[in-house]
Amino acid sequence: MIAGLGTDMIEVDRVAAKINKESGFRELVFSAGEIAYCESKTNRFEHYAARFAAKEAFLKALGTGWTSGTSFHEIEILPDQKGRPELVLLGETSRSVASFGILQITVSMSHLSTLASAVVIIEKP
Repeated sequence: MIAGLGTDMIEVDRVAAKINKESGFRELVFSAGEIAYCESKTNRFEHYAARFAAKEAFLKALGTGWTSGTSFHEIEILPDQKGRPELVLLGETSRSVASFGILQITVSMSHLSTLASAVVIIEKP
């Protein structure tokens, strides 16, 4: 059963400016795996922006928004073996959200040179 749906979009330039300007922003928002993945891409800021949008969309789908015990860098979106984006919760964020009874999280991301967007669906039993 679908229990939550979230969507978000962001300008790629906003994310690029934050990463280039603010020391530590990248590490605060993205996991080490996401950083390695995005840095390997030619248009890395588009990939960072899509992940940022997916994290925001996940919090909207959760229905609680930002909750205590959650961290952006512990919401990780990396491609699975087929290349499809997979959202995985890590660390304290995983423990904080465990009581929500989430069965599955589905994420879809899109990006252009100027805009990135994401949709997240949360399913519960």
